[in-house]
Amino acid sequence: MAMELSSLTRCHLPLLLLFLLAGSSSMALPVHPAMDRVRWQVDKVNRRGHSIGLVMSYIDEATALESSGYFRPWHVLPFVDLYGRRYHIGSIRGVNVIYALTGQRRLNAAVTVQTLIDVFTVSGIVHYGTAGSSNDSMSFGDVSVPKFVAYTSAWTWKKFKSPKESDTELSFGDFTVPNGGENLLGALKFRNEELYSVGKPMKEVFWLPVDSAWFKIAGGLKVTLERCNDTFCLPTTPKVVCGLKGSSADMFLDNAEYRKFLFREFGVSTVDEESAAVVMTTTSPGIPVIVFRGVSDLAGGEPTWSSTSLMNLASINALKVAVEFIATVGKQKSTMSAGSANN
Repeated sequence: MAMELSSLTRCHLPLLLLFLLAGSSSMALPVHPAMDRVRWQVDKVNRRGHSIGLVMSYIDEATALESSGYFRPWHVLPFVDLYGRRYHIGSIRGVNVIYALTGQRRLNAAVTVQTLIDVFTVSGIVHYGTAGSSNDSMSFGDVSVPKFVAYTSAWTWKKFKSPKESDTELSFGDFTVPNGGENLLGALKFRNEELYSVGKPMKEVFWLPVDSAWFKIAGGLKVTLERCNDTFCLPTTPKVVCGLKGSSADMFLDNAEYRKFLFREFGVSTVDEESAAVVMTTTSPGIPVIVFRGVSDLAGGEPTWSSTSLMNLASINALKVAVEFIATVGKQKSTMSAGSANN
């Protein structure tokens, strides 16, 4: 019997070694000669220890970080280029951070976050950026920390004159001017998302919560937001608002009636294109996630100030809250590590 086991071990030794090596996150990368250098770089980055993943979607949002001085590149290896994106390696307030510009809309955001989770050793994902407001609960420059987000452009497009199936349907006839009526476009029925999570059966969900522990930390932040930038000043100092709902969709919302519909039916206060994808991608493996969105415009509203100026200020304010959050999480982890070492 011992000889049989010994023989079996020898025969499967290459397979066993491959299995053990799979514990390295760089093994998630494809086996290809062109990836050898990238694999070496990823292993080098991961030997620093855990990092917080920081993602944003628009170039203006990334520019706010690059010009702020908050981020300190790692002098050993300041970035890793992977799958067409650049993952910047460094720190913020002494906390290891890897940040990446995702690009716009759901697929880009999900691919970038999935890469961070699969390839790098990250302890959580922080997402910041700009958003449109859908009601008067938030003003220009305010930063929303939503407790729930939803993807609101997954629909079943119903046949003309088909009966209403739920309370949250968009009937095009309700918006016919001047007095409403029937419309050949029929109606849209909003659909749930299919959430696949580790160790759990697939579940259909509409609302996606951010991490509860991280949300509690965010609720205790004290951050003074900017009222002015280089071109203009807002009439009042913006504020951080926690606990509202956010909506994401693969479209730029510039229609007042649809914005009002979303607020009326779902109670969302901000609209964007990526937050739901970021939260859903991290929820599946159970990675902590938090979202910070600065209000840059009233979705579908008349422009009051330059949209470029508002986006710049909203980006800066969302970034300020994100940076304070990262510093706070890092400080708490350092305190916990010191406490464990003393015990």
